[in-house]
Amino acid sequence: MTASFLILETGRPIASMRRHGGFDHWIRVAAGLRASAVDTVDAQSGATLPNPADRIGVIVTGSGAMVSDREPWSERAAQWLKDAVDLGVPVFGICYGHQLLAHALGGEVTDNPAGRGMGTVQVKTTGGAATDPLFAGLPSPFAAQATHLQSVRRLPEGAQCLATAAHDPNYAFRFGDQAWGVQFHPEFSAMHMRGYIRARADALRAEGTDPVVLAQSVSAAPHARDVLRRFVRHAYTVRGRAGTVPGGR
Repeated sequence: MTASFLILETGRPIASMRRHGGFDHWIRVAAGLRASAVDTVDAQSGATLPNPADRIGVIVTGSGAMVSDREPWSERAAQWLKDAVDLGVPVFGICYGHQLLAHALGGEVTDNPAGRGMGTVQVKTTGGAATDPLFAGLPSPFAAQATHLQSVRRLPEGAQCLATAAHDPNYAFRFGDQAWGVQFHPEFSAMHMRGYIRARADALRAEGTDPVVLAQSVSAAPHARDVLRRFVRHAYTVRGRAGTVPGGR
């Protein structure tokens, strides 16, 4: 096994935010990982996907693509994720990654009937979160950043819902002992979130949402980021490299 995480890149940030780096950079920084501890593979470009068993853990990024379109690269990545889960590799899916993981495991992803989810949202944990390695002890609700049009409408059989939001009942889930999906973006800072709102201003106005008011409501989301960092610590621990956990925790 290599001493690195794999970030499965399924898309790029909107054009106006790319000056701040790609999703892999945002995730690595938010997770507290050194650059040497992370490799990135661009699944959307059709790059060869490595053996997941060789990695400490896998983190799947967000994307502007739609899981329900079932593009060939996405379906290939979904099968790869299923294989990773079957092998017991720790997996953490973010937004598109959350949806792709659910799809890979037999769940259903469609357009969210409540429409666009965007801004700083309030995430409520479920009873199952109380004993979950990533969610236990978090306040309920806690703030998280979000931007998505699709959602997981049906969880995979055997998955446990860990959190809900006003516009989405399946906002986070765990499958088995080592796989998690979160609809929110733990790697987003308030700056990232406001940048996305500015970029989507015309669409938001057309949908009846004032982007200025929405941007003003954005707040920090430290507990959402902590979920990502907990995943990293958990993966290091279960993969036998507890001594290299960032921060020594």
